[in-house]
Amino acid sequence: MTYRQLLVPTDGSEISGRAVAQAVDLAAALGARVRFLHVQNNYPISLVGVGEMVEASTIEALVEAASRRAEAILQDAMATAAKAGVEAEQVVLMNPLPHRAILEEASAAGCDLIVMGSHGRRGLEGLLIGSETQRVLLASTCPVLVVR
Repeated sequence: MTYRQLLVPTDGSEISGRAVAQAVDLAAALGARVRFLHVQNNYPISLVGVGEMVEASTIEALVEAASRRAEAILQDAMATAAKAGVEAEQVVLMNPLPHRAILEEASAAGCDLIVMGSHGRRGLEGLLIGSETQRVLLASTCPVLVVR
């Protein structure tokens, strides 16, 4: 099977950076396109239990900072693709469940491979915190390449 459209979720972490590099190298070798995805939570921090204690301007500032961070993460990924001569696009989605956003985007964009990093959480930490990569692996209808 030849992959033509790769979806690459990235959160700006070191492991995501390695997934970006691997995806770009693979896309260059296959003549494929890359779609970089950054998923933001509705709020950049949990505000549960805080309620009225946080001013609206503070929330707006946090959302704006998260948007700037997302743009910087995606610009870095786009620069990696451009340097390799790989055609790429970027998208930011708001969703409190990143794995769901990844799966929906892969389907909507017609991606035939998801390339993503794994933070390697195992044991009790993996059980308690969970793994977005694991959730994508379990539910994806297309192949998933996991980079460590």
